[in-house]
Amino acid sequence: MHRRELLEAGLAAALSSMVRPIVAADTRVVDPLASLTERLCVFTDHVDDLGYSYADVARQYGQLGYGPDLTVRGGGVVPPERVVDELPKAVEAFRTAGVPVPMISTSINDLADPLALPTLQTMHDLGIGHYKLGYMHYHDVAAWEAELRAAATQLTKLASAGQALGITAGIHNHSGQSIGGPLWDVPLLLDAVNSPGLCSYFDPAHGTLEGANFGWKIGFQRLIGRVGMLAVKDFIWEKSDGGWRSRWCPLGEGLVKWPEFFDMLTQTDFRGPISVHIEYPISGATRVEKFDNCLAAARRDIDFVVRQLQRAYGA
Repeated sequence: MHRRELLEAGLAAALSSMVRPIVAADTRVVDPLASLTERLCVFTDHVDDLGYSYADVARQYGQLGYGPDLTVRGGGVVPPERVVDELPKAVEAFRTAGVPVPMISTSINDLADPLALPTLQTMHDLGIGHYKLGYMHYHDVAAWEAELRAAATQLTKLASAGQALGITAGIHNHSGQSIGGPLWDVPLLLDAVNSPGLCSYFDPAHGTLEGANFGWKIGFQRLIGRVGMLAVKDFIWEKSDGGWRSRWCPLGEGLVKWPEFFDMLTQTDFRGPISVHIEYPISGATRVEKFDNCLAAARRDIDFVVRQLQRAYGA
């Protein structure tokens, strides 16, 4: 066989292993909008540094009528080193306020982490089914394959442990050097791990940062059937003395093509958590004023998501 034929055969084999059949929406599933109050949540990262108690934060979220994507990591709402004792207290505060905890965000990406199993077991005991993984990074562009294989090996054990407890970890497609950021690597990673304990935590904004015109669409299409969680935020590009930089902004004011994205979402059987991220600056002369402004921003962005979903699903 000639060299060209060998290359073509290799490419065909690679594509065959990469492409999966599109999973059509299951029309037997209950209306996806009916469960929004159990799935739509607000990332607590924007209130992590305000020093409020679990009960204080929970009361504010209770006013929204939606629960938290609760930070259980360094500097977060729940101290990860005390997860066994503190996560139940936080969850109880939110449930007392009348809202669920659909997911948590962690720094865990390895079963060897001494916090991994205690966190997973506590999640299981509390009935929390999804969590965001910590980040892994590419360090050497020329060694991307080896680094991706190492990540897959690392996550296989973690996903297996989660699967045994009925818990799913989401790999976030954070732009930049993060594994998952390029989007083409996420299906390869999911194929290698091959476990219901690992899914794509898809973020249209970070997907747009890496592939603004069409790349995010191909990335999402390749993940159809394997997106278990969504992160929702928006951004713009702006030029400064240091060159072009991205800046986070309220939903609908940036570059993310929300109608196109949500229309694509309706073609899937996605029923996982949707986490609204408020990563743009929130002002306030006092801690109370800032928190109130955070609440108003959350309400505005939640309303935007609900309207988009209603439009896309024809509600």
